[in-house]
Amino acid sequence: MDALKKNILAGAISPVYFLYGPESYLKEELAGMIRASIFPSESDAASNTHILYGPDLTHGELVSKASEYPMFTSKQLIVVRQFEKIKKPTTKEMQKQHDEKFSRYIANPAEFTVLVLDADQIEKKEIEKLPFSTLKKYRHEFPVIKAPDLFASNRAKMSGWEFDPDALKAFTAYIQPSAREICQEIEKLILYTSARSGEKRITAPDVYDCVGISRTYNVFELEKALSARSLRLCSGISLMIMDQEGQKEGLGNIVRFLTTFYIRLWKLSLPEVQRLPQAEIAKILGLYGKQEYFVKNYLAYTRSFSLQDAEHAIAALRDTDAALKGLLPYPDEKYLLLQLMQKLLGQHLQPPFPLVP
Repeated sequence: MDALKKNILAGAISPVYFLYGPESYLKEELAGMIRASIFPSESDAASNTHILYGPDLTHGELVSKASEYPMFTSKQLIVVRQFEKIKKPTTKEMQKQHDEKFSRYIANPAEFTVLVLDADQIEKKEIEKLPFSTLKKYRHEFPVIKAPDLFASNRAKMSGWEFDPDALKAFTAYIQPSAREICQEIEKLILYTSARSGEKRITAPDVYDCVGISRTYNVFELEKALSARSLRLCSGISLMIMDQEGQKEGLGNIVRFLTTFYIRLWKLSLPEVQRLPQAEIAKILGLYGKQEYFVKNYLAYTRSFSLQDAEHAIAALRDTDAALKGLLPYPDEKYLLLQLMQKLLGQHLQPPFPLVP
């Protein structure tokens, strides 16, 4: 993706871009870069940028639109949202004609049109079928972000800023792992920290202040309470987090953070892994750059959690996540939280009444 952006910034614009995947923010950002690159002014861009929607046009109609000359500029930009839902003609014969017309255009696109086709997630077996197979040369995938900490760190560096290790950990613990939210929150953080003179560093207090995290009741204190096997403290910290963030959202953040926490402990349960150099352990745990600093914390936590503890915890967290998604019944979020804390500490909570499946 970096190479794609460099080409656009350098003015090497492709006649067609097929962007697909769930990360809509990154696709919108790329379309904006293309727009800025091909038009000399905002007025030219406004007059010659056309936003279309797949359900409103067929492939044949799209080709006709892309084949029309622009007004007063050498280029026009056509962005098709929901391209995966493009309208189908009424008969198979007409569908074949439209597919052929579209394939011919993609094989020889108009020099004066830049066509950006924006689609949501597409199944692997579907992307090899028409019309998507025609676009193989031009396709770029935007999958769900699997390493939000690395993504956040890189985005900050693009603006000349750097997260402290504990700041990045706090940030990714409380921000939803989507490109849109991460990028918007980083913009807020940079605006907030820009008022401070000195090096361009984002600190943990910056994240606490800007994102609205309590310095006393947060997931890092919850880690320590779990390690100390204190049910009272675990429950109290967790309930305060939920009060700060909202019942369901707060519990969802706790589950997401602790799932990563226990998976890392599970990976560290093997003695041969613990004996590796710290840099190698960091890679195994998915800790990037300065996050290697936290390896020593996880090694210390392995003295409090066995392999079986980690496996039981992961199973309990999976059940809680399923309940939050409506797949399992539960009375309310506070009960679900207390039940989770007891399971994490090897205790059991009996439901006060039968649950209706």
